[in-house]
Amino acid sequence: MRAKICGLKDAASIQVAAAGGARYIGLNFFRKSPRYVTPSQAAALAIGTPIGVAKVALVVNATDAEIDEITAVVPLDMLQLHGAESPARVAEIKARYGLPIMKAIGVADEADIAQIAGYEAVADQILVDAKPPKTAVLPGGNGLSFDWRLIAGRKWQRPWMLAGGLTPRNVAEAIRLTGALQVDVSSGVESAPGVKDPALVKAFIEAARVVG
Repeated sequence: MRAKICGLKDAASIQVAAAGGARYIGLNFFRKSPRYVTPSQAAALAIGTPIGVAKVALVVNATDAEIDEITAVVPLDMLQLHGAESPARVAEIKARYGLPIMKAIGVADEADIAQIAGYEAVADQILVDAKPPKTAVLPGGNGLSFDWRLIAGRKWQRPWMLAGGLTPRNVAEAIRLTGALQVDVSSGVESAPGVKDPALVKAFIEAARVVG
């Protein structure tokens, strides 16, 4: 079982996540998010991340110029595209930067799940997340889940990660229902928007690992 702790903003939280066994840490470059970090802030955080923990940059409908600014200073292992990027745009970004791509797909019903097939040929991983409400400011990190039964027993060609409303209390159930081998959390381990709670981070990873 692999856990990703997303939206980390300080070195202490990264160390807690790594010590607990997280395999990925997420750095959020979406300016409207309470978890936003600048490229220079992210560079320091990434450099201090323990070896063996993948550093993932979350971007939303980013331009080449915006990604250039990030990749120029931040040592990354993966780009997470969390907007409305088309398969063609995903392929374009992958070719330009030479980094593995994780594409987030918001799910509310079967029609949303059908989109995944179009991204498997171009993305290295798929993040199956809860679809945000139309009025939501954030594309993710809203603390919302979807009906996990929609993807129970699903098999995809690419590795995939489950996200959306996960917490230390429900992650074990989510894993059992979906068969997920990777899970992602952000708001579910926070004491306030953008503020990670060390105890919740540890509890989340432990709950996920017990099932995995």
